[in-house]
Amino acid sequence: MTTQELYSKRARVWVRDPEVVWKGGELTKDYKEGDKELAIELEDGTAVTLKIKNKDELPPLRNPDILIGENDLTSLSYLHEPAVLFNLQERFTRSNAIYTYCGIVLVAINPYEELPLYGEDVIQAYHGQDMGAMDPHIFAVAEEAFKRMSRFEQDQSIIVSGESGAGKTVSAKYAMRYFASVGGTAETQVEKKVLASNPIMEAIGNAKTTRNDNSSRFGKFIEIAFNKIHHIVGANMRTYLLEKSRVVFQASEERNYHIFYQLCAACNLPELQNLRLAHPDMFFYTQQGEAPTVDGIDDSQQFLDLRDAMSLLNFSNEQQKYIFQVIGAVLHFGNVEIVPEKHESSKIESDNENLPIVCDLLGVEEAQMKKWLCNRKIVTVREVLTKPLTHSMATFSRDALSKRIYAEVFNWIVQHINKMVIPTEKVLNFIGVLDIYGFEMFEVNSFEQFCINYANEKLQQQFTQHVFKLEQEEYVREQIEWSFIDFYDNQPCIDMIENKLGILDLLDEECMLPKGSDDNWCQKLYDKHTGKKHFSKPRTSRTSFVVHHFADKVEYQSEGFVEKNRDQVNDEHLNILRASQYEFIANLFKQPAEPVDLNKGKSAQVKPLRGVSKGHKTFKKSVGSQFRDSLRYLMSKLNMTTPHYVRCIKPNDFKKAFDYEPKRAVEQLRACGVLETIRISAAGYPSRWTYPEFFTRYRVLMKPKDVNRNDVRGTSEKTLQKLISDPDKYQFGKTKIFFRAGQVAYLEKLRADKLRAACILMQKTVRCWVQWRKYQRIRNSTIIIQKYARGLLARRLVKYMRRTSAATCIQRRWKGYHQRQKYLHIRKAIVTIQSYTRGMYGRQRYTVILREARATTIQRYARGWMARKRHRKVLKAIILLQCCVRRMRARRELKQLKIEARSVEHHRKVQKGMENKIITLTQKIEEMKEKSVKAKEQEVTIQKLNSQVIVLEKTQVEAKEATKRANEAETEIERLRRELGEVTQHRDKLATDLENIRRQSEEASKDHEAESAKLKEDLTEKENQMKEQQVQMEERMKEEVAAIRQETAKEIEEERSRHQKLLQDYNRMEQRCENLKEDMLALQSAPPGAPPRSRAIRTDSNEENESGYGTLSTSTTEDAENIEREIMGEELASMDMSVFLKLQQRVRTLEKEKKQLQDLMDKNEDNNKNIASTTANELQVTNNQLQSLKEENASLKGDLAARINDLVTLRASLQGGSGEDEPMAILTKQDVGINTDVDLLPDLSPEVEEMSKDGGLQMAYKSLKMTNHLFAALSASQSSLQDTVHKYGSLAQTHNDMQVGQIILEKEIEALKKNHEHEVQQLREEMDKLRQDNERQQEIIGQNLQLTPEARVNQVAQHEISRLTNENLDLLEQNEYLEKHVKKLKKQLKAAYKRVTQSQHESISSAAPSITSEASSMVSNSMAPIPHNHVNEAQHPSHSPLLRHKEYQILGMLEYQPHDEQRFIKSIITDFQPKHAEGHLPGLPAYVIFMCIRHADYMNDDRKVKSLLAGVINGIKKTVKKHFEDFEYVSFWLTNTIRLLHILKQYSGEENFSNQNSDRQNEHCLRNFDLSEYRQVMNDLGVHIYQMMVRIIENKIQPMIVPSMLESDSAGLTTNKPTGLRGRSASVSEDYETRHVSIDSLIKQLAAYLQVMSKHGMDPELTKQVIKQCFYLVTASTINNILLRKDMCHWSKGVQIRYNMSELEEWLRSTRMYDMGMEETLEPLVQVAQLLQVKKRTVDDVDLICETCTKLTVTQIVKILNLYTPDEYEKRTEVSFIRKVQARLHKRPDPRRETQLLIDAKHTFSVVFPYNPSSVLVTEINVPDSFSLQFLRKM
Repeated sequence: MTTQELYSKRARVWVRDPEVVWKGGELTKDYKEGDKELAIELEDGTAVTLKIKNKDELPPLRNPDILIGENDLTSLSYLHEPAVLFNLQERFTRSNAIYTYCGIVLVAINPYEELPLYGEDVIQAYHGQDMGAMDPHIFAVAEEAFKRMSRFEQDQSIIVSGESGAGKTVSAKYAMRYFASVGGTAETQVEKKVLASNPIMEAIGNAKTTRNDNSSRFGKFIEIAFNKIHHIVGANMRTYLLEKSRVVFQASEERNYHIFYQLCAACNLPELQNLRLAHPDMFFYTQQGEAPTVDGIDDSQQFLDLRDAMSLLNFSNEQQKYIFQVIGAVLHFGNVEIVPEKHESSKIESDNENLPIVCDLLGVEEAQMKKWLCNRKIVTVREVLTKPLTHSMATFSRDALSKRIYAEVFNWIVQHINKMVIPTEKVLNFIGVLDIYGFEMFEVNSFEQFCINYANEKLQQQFTQHVFKLEQEEYVREQIEWSFIDFYDNQPCIDMIENKLGILDLLDEECMLPKGSDDNWCQKLYDKHTGKKHFSKPRTSRTSFVVHHFADKVEYQSEGFVEKNRDQVNDEHLNILRASQYEFIANLFKQPAEPVDLNKGKSAQVKPLRGVSKGHKTFKKSVGSQFRDSLRYLMSKLNMTTPHYVRCIKPNDFKKAFDYEPKRAVEQLRACGVLETIRISAAGYPSRWTYPEFFTRYRVLMKPKDVNRNDVRGTSEKTLQKLISDPDKYQFGKTKIFFRAGQVAYLEKLRADKLRAACILMQKTVRCWVQWRKYQRIRNSTIIIQKYARGLLARRLVKYMRRTSAATCIQRRWKGYHQRQKYLHIRKAIVTIQSYTRGMYGRQRYTVILREARATTIQRYARGWMARKRHRKVLKAIILLQCCVRRMRARRELKQLKIEARSVEHHRKVQKGMENKIITLTQKIEEMKEKSVKAKEQEVTIQKLNSQVIVLEKTQVEAKEATKRANEAETEIERLRRELGEVTQHRDKLATDLENIRRQSEEASKDHEAESAKLKEDLTEKENQMKEQQVQMEERMKEEVAAIRQETAKEIEEERSRHQKLLQDYNRMEQRCENLKEDMLALQSAPPGAPPRSRAIRTDSNEENESGYGTLSTSTTEDAENIEREIMGEELASMDMSVFLKLQQRVRTLEKEKKQLQDLMDKNEDNNKNIASTTANELQVTNNQLQSLKEENASLKGDLAARINDLVTLRASLQGGSGEDEPMAILTKQDVGINTDVDLLPDLSPEVEEMSKDGGLQMAYKSLKMTNHLFAALSASQSSLQDTVHKYGSLAQTHNDMQVGQIILEKEIEALKKNHEHEVQQLREEMDKLRQDNERQQEIIGQNLQLTPEARVNQVAQHEISRLTNENLDLLEQNEYLEKHVKKLKKQLKAAYKRVTQSQHESISSAAPSITSEASSMVSNSMAPIPHNHVNEAQHPSHSPLLRHKEYQILGMLEYQPHDEQRFIKSIITDFQPKHAEGHLPGLPAYVIFMCIRHADYMNDDRKVKSLLAGVINGIKKTVKKHFEDFEYVSFWLTNTIRLLHILKQYSGEENFSNQNSDRQNEHCLRNFDLSEYRQVMNDLGVHIYQMMVRIIENKIQPMIVPSMLESDSAGLTTNKPTGLRGRSASVSEDYETRHVSIDSLIKQLAAYLQVMSKHGMDPELTKQVIKQCFYLVTASTINNILLRKDMCHWSKGVQIRYNMSELEEWLRSTRMYDMGMEETLEPLVQVAQLLQVKKRTVDDVDLICETCTKLTVTQIVKILNLYTPDEYEKRTEVSFIRKVQARLHKRPDPRRETQLLIDAKHTFSVVFPYNPSSVLVTEINVPDSFSLQFLRKM
């Protein structure tokens, strides 16, 4: 495309502007070759003429409207500075989008406003997404780094840079927060510690500047370490170039570091009282900026957050105390005022209040600190001299020490944080986050700016090389031809700074010279580097130099470079701090250990201390060298990682929200390398399209004969060759087409022209037809209107003429009357005005005359007063003159009198009366002294009284408050007591009711405990007691021995720590001693006769850094020197003696503690012996009791033998009895015994009387008693009733009485054993419960001990109330259970009576009654009826068969043996496959399980029921856990679990469930057990399986939602736009499955799930809940994706969403799932589609949006409107329209909900299992053979 075609009329261009950098305009005429001017009309209507010399000076072209506001700057067709600047401005101001991609760089603009973009829901939305799939975000960059690390196991780094106030620290913080969220683990919680370091580092390293309220004043590189499963296991932090100068100086409107102000704000806390802090304005180091507060920041709350973070990172309370102590000392240091003295010296006043505080906080000697703050030590070859410092030098020394102290604390905190987050396991990879200062250029640039810009030079070089590398890799991967791209190489600038004889090298050299200065160093720079490309010398200054950085030229002032690079602190200051009495402070300044040379260790000689310490001098590395080395290490780290770049931009300097200044922005874009990235991209092929994207977008430019959908690449190549003739403008790669800059804009122009031509043709035709139809309608209407209009006009004309004539007459009359009235009114007004005016003039004249008379009077009096005043002044002057003359004469006389007074005679005359005067004056002086003493005492007394009054007032106030609190507490206690009394009364009443119910139940029950049961209980109890005592004794012994060992080890450890602390104290004291010795040596090394107290050195100001220069002035005596030596010796001796005494005292204390420990061990051994003896006695007593129990057991066995004999006698009597009436009588007697209380058998009384007369009643009673024993044994042993009856019948036939007794005895013994085991198990469970309760009580007691008395009372009251409430609830449950049990027993008694009556009638009609199933039921219910077939068999042995049965009846039960239980669970649950249940009854496994439960209930087998239900629940849990990803298994077992739950409810016998059953179903209800607890467990299990099934569905359909709902072209409306380096096509094009997902695929997947649930017979309501949850996920995921993707917010996407929604609704209606719940779930998505389609222009549109989008929040609506991108022929949404919508929506009632941006896609609706009884009878169920349950026996 030629230049003429591009620069044609109406072409849009950019023109430079001094205010806004670039302005948009349009060409008003075509450009032709050779034109020297361009006529341009700017956007504001201004016409300008641009002069050009050649084509290279043509203005840059603007991008098409479709590309405005793109997410990636590299997707722009024209890549240049104005396009980048305008795109950023449009996104920032119009869409409020603060993030934009620029190739591999994320540009972040500080909004100066809190945005809802960083919540946990946003993190989850970006997690797992590709880089270009969502809108630009810091989370997207973090996710890309995390994904690359996890996929390729490569180390990553995120480099965040920008100038102060651009938001670097916040961006780095959010990146770390993202890693903590996606890489965190609940086991270690390391990520919390990593995040907790942020508030600590911000407190000690951030400060308020003029550009930023929370500016980070240091650089940091944080390495977040991950293990092999990509969980955070630790971190490491490295810091760079802390701005130490801020500690002692702040510019106007700036603050010191936050920690100082936080301590001052929290100074009232008890733990900070010793710091003696106050308001920041009271301290010199915090008052210089005159800005002690920051808007929106609460320093006291920030301090509490700091304490919490320190506690989380294991800063002990002692460490925190010392940290705050040192920082507080730095604050007080600034207030230590140093005043100048004579002879260029200085001093600290003795009344300075801050120096003692500093020394107290640091634990150092005040005298030493006071001395060395104003002096320095000079060591020469022969002596040590003390040199006084000038005022400026002393102040500089004080500030240097303050900076050093703060820097040491800063470094220690960083080291401690690194220790706390050190990786605890093997590190696989790490992600580094670099938060470092950006390029800086101020009016005055010093050493700090030089280091910062040097670091940015290194980072820019690495950035440029990486960008070029990525471009090269892309071209190689696509196999296209490319040439070398020229880019700016800043390596020469870096070499000039860091190489040999470079700037830093020359600076270090100058620092090593004794007389090194900034001027000399600057001159060396001129000599070495003048003439180089990156260095220049300023014209007007000889103390500055200019470095040509990659961003701009920076002029540095050399003043202070040398001193800052040295960073020296007086050695005496460090020695004083090393001798601190606080170990923490001493360790801060501890000298690093020197490496020991092992080879020279043997031959080394011991030298005196003085020679070793002073014989050689070591030089520490300069600040520049340290920074250079750390920067090299950083670059080596970054070069080993894959970098990701975040460039932070500051939009304005006034911190205004969303205010964009182009001039500031373009400066930063140039400095941070964004424009360099654009330049590199533009030099190659910046625009890249995949072949399908190109085919879809530009299909309109293709001819129909050239279109081949099967060969997209070939079609694209043919089309492109026809459209663009120059082959250099594009290249074909393997998967993409690469375009030069501007070619996409040209294609867009061709496409727009083609579409515009088509639109014009369509519009022409449609408008012609519309206008013709409109003309016909108008013509017909006009003829009719004319006819009626003409008649109407004629009638109106006549009416008008009549009215005009009448109106003229009326007007004439009215005007005459009106004029007369007006004349009269005016005349009257004039007369009135004249009268008032004349009166006013008269009064004014009178007032003037009166004022003149009064003024004359005032002047008369004033002149008289002035004359008198002048007279008095002259008189006073004359008197003064007289006094002066008289005083002169008096002085002359006094002088003469003094001369005379010197003579002897005069003295004698004078002294005559002097003695009396002296005595009198002496007495007066004594009296005055006494009065003064009394006055002072009175003042002291008054002061004491005043203080006591104040104390009493405070005490009175506190007493009133305490009284008030006590009254409130008493009132509360009284109320709690009343409530407690009421609760107690209620509990007593419930207990009474319970006791009555228990008594009634005991009276109703006829089953008394047998003697054997009592014997068994006693025996078991004693055995348990004996075992428990043995176990308790052993545990007690073990615990005591372990406790003694722990205490001994603890005391040994404490002793070891004390010893180490003593050694450290000794080392510190030794340091102090060494300091004093050095002072003494300095005194001793002075020349003879030189007084140490008056030595002083006078030097010139230019020699202040020298050592050994100057003149020494000495004048002293030998006695003074001896006295000083004696004083120093005494001090050293006293110091050594004090240390010795302390050590001796400590040794004595340790010996005492050792003796006490030995006594304690002896005492414990005695106690153990006593315990052993006591235990032996208890065992002896227990053995005796056991022996007595054994004897009682033997006697009971004898009773049992007697009963067996009674049985033999009974059988003998039965053989001679009379027929069928005797067994019936026995049964009748048994039933009478059962129903004594209810009197249910009146008909049997005559028969009983007959039996008593015949003597058969006694024999029946014996038989009944023996039979009771037999049935009790049978029920306890759980054996088959029929087997026992058969066996008993055979025994009756053979008359083997001993065998019967033996069987009964064996059954009883077996029952006793099993009951014993069961009771032991119950006792163990109760012991565990008691132990848990005990531990819980101990925890509660421990917590209560930490509370205040009032809180403790409240806690106890609440605990007592909750305990009583729980007891009442338990009693109510027991009461309800007993009432149910009583009702159940009554029902059983009634049923037994009916059965007995029926048996009586049958026995009369039939001679051979049979045992029925009811007898078995009575046995299982412990009613012990007599099966009378035994008697019949004994009486008629010849009858056959022995037992008669009714005809076969199915009971709906399944029986299995106890050892087959695990086999049953394995077959029906664990190994069961859902396919085996196909074709059978839905929920058949649930029915089978219930039939087994019913049999256990029928047999009254409690343990079997519990074991079976526990096995079923655990089996289902294991099965679904094993197949947690298999939807078919999970759905199948959810269906069966819910069916089993419904069956347990249906057959529970409860009225609210059984009323829906048939009569036959009610006969199958459970009769012995209440399984309501297990129903709750089954319900919880169902909820768990439901949630698992929902997760399976979510995991499957989650990746399908966005492609099917948003990205698929179901409606045929796709119009792809150009994509940049981060384009979605680049990251998803290879994912075939995702690309081919449509709405039909999603519906097909949902239909498959629905089919599986229907096949398994899931309840329809539950199925609806599952589908509703799926559609909620679809709605939430779709809306969240729209809110985070700008490319999804346009009109055609709304149409596509509506189409997909209609498909989903149609599927719901076809499956009969559509209801109001589904409609409400889909409503938000419907409203989003409507919002995208509705017009956005007028006020009516505003009302429509507010009325329609009721389910969307304000934040969501505004976000969509900001992201809305107009289609090709649609106008952009105005910002004013969005503001109107926002203003209308702010009236909504719930503001908290309206701030929500994303919908919680993880939300799960609460599941409900509605009761759904089954109509299937359990008697009709058959178990198929495919279930492999042949071991089950159907009853």
